[in-house]
Amino acid sequence: MSRNAVLGVDIGTSSSKGVLVATDGTVLRSAVREHTVDRPAPGHVEMDAGVWWDETVSLCRELTAGADADVLAVGVSGMGPCVLLTDADDTPLRPAVLYGVDTRAGAQISRLDAELGREEIRRRCGSLLSSQAAGAKIAWIADEEPGLFARARRLYMTSSWLVRKLTGAYVLDHHSASQATPLYDTHAQDWYTPWTELVAPGLPMPPLRWSGEAAGTVTAEAARLTGLPAGIPVITGTVDAWAEALSVGAHRPGDLMLMYGTTMFLVHTVPDLLTDPALWSTVGALPGTRSLAGGMATSGAVTGWLRDLFGDADYAGLTALAEDSGPGANGLLMLPYFAGERTPLMDPQARGVIAGLTLSHTRGDLYRAALEATAFAVRHNIETLERAGGDIRRIVAVGGGTRGGLWTRIVSDVTGRPQQLRTVSLGASYGAALLAARLVGDASADAWNPVAHTVTPDPAATARYEELYGLYRRLHPATADVVHALAARQER
Repeated sequence: MSRNAVLGVDIGTSSSKGVLVATDGTVLRSAVREHTVDRPAPGHVEMDAGVWWDETVSLCRELTAGADADVLAVGVSGMGPCVLLTDADDTPLRPAVLYGVDTRAGAQISRLDAELGREEIRRRCGSLLSSQAAGAKIAWIADEEPGLFARARRLYMTSSWLVRKLTGAYVLDHHSASQATPLYDTHAQDWYTPWTELVAPGLPMPPLRWSGEAAGTVTAEAARLTGLPAGIPVITGTVDAWAEALSVGAHRPGDLMLMYGTTMFLVHTVPDLLTDPALWSTVGALPGTRSLAGGMATSGAVTGWLRDLFGDADYAGLTALAEDSGPGANGLLMLPYFAGERTPLMDPQARGVIAGLTLSHTRGDLYRAALEATAFAVRHNIETLERAGGDIRRIVAVGGGTRGGLWTRIVSDVTGRPQQLRTVSLGASYGAALLAARLVGDASADAWNPVAHTVTPDPAATARYEELYGLYRRLHPATADVVHALAARQER
């Protein structure tokens, strides 16, 4: 007897993931498609939107082929905020410009700050302009590629592009829009027309819906390509980190979601609007919710770089070596700013630093230092969230980096805070599937995905890390002039 099910797809930085889930939360099938982003120039990070759709088609076909399940609805999410511009026929005009890892729009940020007022932008939009702001990247395209921009008629982000391809609907979720600073008014929760016309003249903004609302239904053509049933609903979707938070139930005031992935993301749900120049204030994925968020430009990306650099190593072997290295990595200290840094530094010219190297240090020490560096950065973000008025009562961890145990243990030891781990750690694709399940019945994260384990800090390790954290906080100011000069040379 076939089971009722929903399907979730998430387009991430390094891979696309799909999951087929029974309506009671049981994972029936999952699949992954790995990909890479393009870096055509220093600070530019892009991706061909054709890859997003091709991998979605492939995932849907694999997940549904021969499955003894009736798919009732589809959920989508993706990295963001991204900027994909198309012409009137929905032909992409250029590769999509990715989220805060792309730092190209510095000149546009300076210009818009001067024209609109830096604090007025934060007052109206909730966040200052930064490398995360999609509106500044639209301005970059308008400035640097004016002929192309003149042909632009639609704005998509990752999940909304999938919605368009699946249903024909042109919509965007409120959360993604709230990261399109300075185009979205966080108080009115709508596009702010005077600034959309200034920044993106002639480009119609998509109608807005909440992430879990139905955007449309699967068309006959999309059904033919994907193997999905025609006519089933598709959610509006959202940015992957917010879908991940939903997947583990971290959407109540006081919750903080830590997403362990290629980058590290922190989403703190707050009852009322809070803003801070070192953080991002957004509306949440669900109606009536707000978030104060942070994001690091790298985390797992650094461990992946080390694995590739070492050549013959794998993650399990490096984790074992890092375990043997012990707290403090035998006197190594790393800054994880290998692609600049987002929050709380907001410094796209920051760079990675490894301090204390000697000829006796090993691969395990370097790998341990990388894990500890991300943990120090998490603590820096947590302290900034609480300084801004956040009230963190529970931390829930999710993502591929939670597997293996060492990384989450280091983060708890450095921060002195416990972290809940849920039973299912698939992340955003599972959260998108949960939203889809809510369209066709009752579903909750607590029922779908109960707490499996809590990582608790070791007081002795926390005490050892206290001095190292102080050194970590001193290292960036002490080296900033040098690394900024090196960053300028890299961009020539």
